[in-house]
Amino acid sequence: MSIGDKPIDHSDAAAIEAAEMRATGGNERKHGGLGTMAMSAANFNARAEKDDDRITISDLVSDATTTLPPDKAVTREDAEGVIGAELRNKAEAGTTPGGVGEAMAGAARVNLTESA
Repeated sequence: MSIGDKPIDHSDAAAIEAAEMRATGGNERKHGGLGTMAMSAANFNARAEKDDDRITISDLVSDATTTLPPDKAVTREDAEGVIGAELRNKAEAGTTPGGVGEAMAGAARVNLTESA
């Protein structure tokens, strides 16, 4: 299963919400924003009886570029904040392999290399 096919859970939602706040420069949830939608999806998924009914990461973030500001380079601090949010909301240790936190960390590494 690819990460996009993974049903959104609360740790994914927290990471998405933190990433949105980092991208927009805010420190509060944006009403109707990607983070709010991710939290709603995680709550829905927790109650969904069938796997086919669950909302996946790709269902939610497929149009993220239309809802987030363009050209915000991911920094190491951004990645650390997102990873921290993911870890605080996850029962088991570690981030989701290939998930939001790891994607942010990878983007930060690329940005650091390109700016050096």
